[in-house]
Amino acid sequence: MTTISYPNLDDCMQTAVLENGLHLYCIPRETSAKTFAMLAVNFGSVDCRFALDGQNHSVTPGIAHFLEHKMFEEQDGNALQKFTALGAQPNAFTSHTMTAYHVTCTDRFEECLEILLRFVTTPYFTEQNVEKEKGIIGQEIGMLDDTPGWQAYVGVLEGLYAAHPVRISVAGSRESIACIDPEMLNLCHRAFYSPANLALIVCGRYSFDRVWELAARITPKTSARIAARDYGDEPAPAAQAYVERRMAVSRPLFMLGCKDTPPARPYVRQLTGELAAECVCGRSSPLYHALYNRGLIDRTFDADYFRFPGGACAIFSGESRDPQAVRAALEGELRRIADGGLDDAVFARMKKALYGSYVRRMNDPAEVCRMQAEACFSGASCFDFADVFPSISKEDVVRRIRRWSAEGGTALSVVAPQKEGQA
Repeated sequence: MTTISYPNLDDCMQTAVLENGLHLYCIPRETSAKTFAMLAVNFGSVDCRFALDGQNHSVTPGIAHFLEHKMFEEQDGNALQKFTALGAQPNAFTSHTMTAYHVTCTDRFEECLEILLRFVTTPYFTEQNVEKEKGIIGQEIGMLDDTPGWQAYVGVLEGLYAAHPVRISVAGSRESIACIDPEMLNLCHRAFYSPANLALIVCGRYSFDRVWELAARITPKTSARIAARDYGDEPAPAAQAYVERRMAVSRPLFMLGCKDTPPARPYVRQLTGELAAECVCGRSSPLYHALYNRGLIDRTFDADYFRFPGGACAIFSGESRDPQAVRAALEGELRRIADGGLDDAVFARMKKALYGSYVRRMNDPAEVCRMQAEACFSGASCFDFADVFPSISKEDVVRRIRRWSAEGGTALSVVAPQKEGQA
């Protein structure tokens, strides 16, 4: 076990790697009333094409999310019911880049951890329970299809990417999940749920020795080979300049995406990208106030940065009576900064504000675990922001913005109100 101290944050993290390759990250919070544990898998919705044991595989979109649902099923019952009987709160999520299973509890933590470790590493799929799940997930897909914000998000990724699987909804479609069977689920579990491709993260009150002991006893003794992933060849320009969907909304929702290059240093790029997006149109930026005063954006507006294996993009989103006018203003600001640079005061203010938001996030054990899961799969720690932020220069930020301003590199997704007479 290694303890890493972060004196600037008055924090520390205990880390270790088991003989089977499983990574442990434990962050003590002795005054916390709750303990949060997450078992994260470096396997997300974009991992549809891969090679394993000399064979190439192409699995259906939505398989990672479907697998997440089915992992709770055990031969002797259901893990969700076992957690509930202990008074714990379990959940899970699948993103483009990872799958994570987590539990929050006030006591009986070790019993909860044992359940978590066992069900994630012990697959149990039958024809009957897989077919039953298709109906449940089909309903979830239907709800996503009816969610305007999600449709705007899917739309902007469709606009930016022509080939990369990030353009496909995390849950897939009713049609894509129809072919899923136990054999396909077992293949993906064998390809990616190897201990060396997992991270166990605990934040709260715990005994590190007991966490180690349980993880070593319950998880597989050895790691299987992890599949080699293939994301295809993605052209530099955006696939489509404009994507529109019509839904039952009172005002148009929009997302403007700016295509970026794949990051060489993912964690550093994430922080640089977030800072660049804030400098363009964060809450304290001149452009934000100008658009807000003109009534073109409101408090729903957000500036963000998203990276994933094989790509990255900035996304500016919100509601507006005139999304095209917002697009023109944002693209104009990108060109202005790319050509003329960034104001020193704006850069310093945005950097300080973003750093502060990261510090505040460290107060939430659940957020700490999620941040660490995202960071560790990029070879970093969730506390590294304290060292990375001071090293980000104004030139680094302008370089990113210059890339976003490239001709043909943006896509606008709009969810517009339905026309009269449309169902």
